[in-house]
Amino acid sequence: MSKVIQVDYLARVEGEGALRMTFDGNRAERVELNIFEPPRFFEGFLRGRSALETPDLTARICGICPVAYQMSACSAVENGLGMQLPAALRDLRRLLYCGEWIESHVLHVFMLHLPDFLGKQSALEAAKEHGDRIRLGLRVKKAGNAIVRVLGGREIHPINVRIGGFYKLPTRAELRTLLPELEWAKQAMLEALEWLASLPCPQLERDYEFVALRGDGRYPFCEERLISNKGLDISVAEYELHFEETHVAHSTALHSQLRARGSYVCGPLARFNLNFDVLCEAARSAAERIGLIPPVNNPFKGLLVRSIEVIQTLDEAVRIIEHYEPIAQAALEVVPRAATGYGCTEAPRGALYHRYRFDDEAAISEAKIVPPTSQNQSSIEDDLRALAPRLVDLDDAGATWLAEQAIRNYDPCISCSTHFLKMERIRR
Repeated sequence: MSKVIQVDYLARVEGEGALRMTFDGNRAERVELNIFEPPRFFEGFLRGRSALETPDLTARICGICPVAYQMSACSAVENGLGMQLPAALRDLRRLLYCGEWIESHVLHVFMLHLPDFLGKQSALEAAKEHGDRIRLGLRVKKAGNAIVRVLGGREIHPINVRIGGFYKLPTRAELRTLLPELEWAKQAMLEALEWLASLPCPQLERDYEFVALRGDGRYPFCEERLISNKGLDISVAEYELHFEETHVAHSTALHSQLRARGSYVCGPLARFNLNFDVLCEAARSAAERIGLIPPVNNPFKGLLVRSIEVIQTLDEAVRIIEHYEPIAQAALEVVPRAATGYGCTEAPRGALYHRYRFDDEAAISEAKIVPPTSQNQSSIEDDLRALAPRLVDLDDAGATWLAEQAIRNYDPCISCSTHFLKMERIRR
């Protein structure tokens, strides 16, 4: 007996996508995560523009993680121009990134993914029984938004980031107004984690290759090397020697793979497994209390890992603010030169790679951007193949639910919609 699982529209994810699985017995004969949102050709329209414009232009790629695009763009252009920012400016960029991680992760945990673990269709439905939890999540998210507003100039598509630093530096007083809510949010997430860990979690263990940045003793945001649990250890400039993108017929997003070994995973699970030793004491202790200790190879545990990362970023945000001393210069002077620049930072969903080639007036002749979802697509499909024997034994509603939940483990960046999947199962 053969059958087909078809989900026409994915929701509680960012963007437009669908799923089609064809089975032969209990084996998944074909798995297609179909991303049909029209391509926007950002790499194409960057050509001819000034490299100094990239922070503002690339931020428009995503409304949820614009800071990630700004940070990777700045990293790449500054690399090409040979610029090394002072520690104070680097810390402010980490703080801005903390704000984005908090708001993005909390949105996913409490509004998009939590309903799956509660057996609810939406956060609104979940709020009927768990309103206090949902309100807690919204309040924590606002603490992240506030960081982005104060440091970035506004909450959506911040406008204060520039090549070489910032247009304007905040005062100590402006940043310290954020502390009470950030400290509350950290305690609230520590308490919420215990409840989240008590929720039923589907079982799936896979032998992933995890890829993430690794730095000099700090949890990764803007570090200089990419590593994996299977031997990868490269500089960001070596990225394209080891990773390649290919086009598949069922997706308008390219699939990225390791040249040597194929699919891999980036994002929270990868960062957690590869950087557990540099988590702050509060985050590491919280993870140990709930038994979340590497190796963690169950993608459904991503809900908990993101929560740990929220605790980590809240802790780091407080620490940066408490030690902040304004400096005289908000940005380094930019001296254009012909170069190729490479940058990679950790977006909430995973490693985000940028490369720009520009001339002696900083006009871009070539741009390459590899977002996390492109890198995780193959592994999402592999997860669904591994779940196939379970899916085939479930009724239509149950199979649809588990397949959607497996996709949402990765918080794929496709655009949010109200309704989720419609599945058609065809038996032959």
